[in-house]
Amino acid sequence: MKITNKRANYEYKLEGDRVEAGISLSGGEAKAIRTGHADINQSVARVVNDEIFLINANIPIPEAQKYSSTRTRKLLLHRDEIVSLTTKMKQFKLTLVPTNLYNKGRLIKVTLALGKPKREFEKKEAIKRKDIERELEKEFKLR
Repeated sequence: MKITNKRANYEYKLEGDRVEAGISLSGGEAKAIRTGHADINQSVARVVNDEIFLINANIPIPEAQKYSSTRTRKLLLHRDEIVSLTTKMKQFKLTLVPTNLYNKGRLIKVTLALGKPKREFEKKEAIKRKDIERELEKEFKLR
């Protein structure tokens, strides 16, 4: 099952390379992701003490008591990948954004991308551009 972050391209200007990371989950969370019950639209990845954590990803477990569905989860990356990402983040003032959450065999993976947060006027320009393209496509289809 593939879960995408639909707001990532709207909220951030995503830079080139993407990194695949593993994620440490409990059994119920893995089952919820395989069935498609997860939301990473509001989530972000942060570096804390040379480790990367996924913050605010909503993975609810049905019928679970005393469980926080938006807890922080550790991402599994090699040390050199973490160092490379942190230097790029500090150097260019970028944010680490999860774009996809999917299973590869029995493992759950997260695709991370570096992105610069868009300002409000950039978001409005993107919406206007999409509307104009949509109108042009409709006109060409009618002809």
